[in-house]
Amino acid sequence: MKPTTFVRALTDAERQELQAGLRCSEAFTLRRCQILLASASGQGPSLIARNLGCTAVSVRNAIRAFHAEGTACLREKSSRPKSARPVLDSTFDEPLRDLLHRSPRTFYKRRSTWTLGLIAEVCHERGWTPRLLCVEAIRQAIKRLGVSWKRAKHWITSPDPDYARKKKRETG
Repeated sequence: MKPTTFVRALTDAERQELQAGLRCSEAFTLRRCQILLASASGQGPSLIARNLGCTAVSVRNAIRAFHAEGTACLREKSSRPKSARPVLDSTFDEPLRDLLHRSPRTFYKRRSTWTLGLIAEVCHERGWTPRLLCVEAIRQAIKRLGVSWKRAKHWITSPDPDYARKKKRETG
């Protein structure tokens, strides 16, 4: 069985900061202060978890964070992964722009207008992405081009010599 995890001995400044954190309006900071002060008073993680209505793992995580960071662990950090970057990054901006200016039928698709799902399929088929992306990832990539999705849908032109006249008649 593992030994019970307790917080190390608190300095006066740390104890004052934890006491002040009990009056904080942010739930994360309040909970961390409650956990650390309870641990400093000699309560084990299971008892703290039972009293505060959280898990013992959360208590141990708070104690480990305090040992690693000190009172800096009282502020909530970003939950975003550190390695998050777009799969369809800026190296594909120009090829994506060119893709949107062409008809889906040139890629053997049955539609004449683009959908976000169809763009995701074509990007995956062309090897630009390792997997089929969600429509939101495609929307973000198009947004990075500086155009809205509504505008991108209407970029396709026809080889018909009377196309401009017909389109003007239809759209006014």
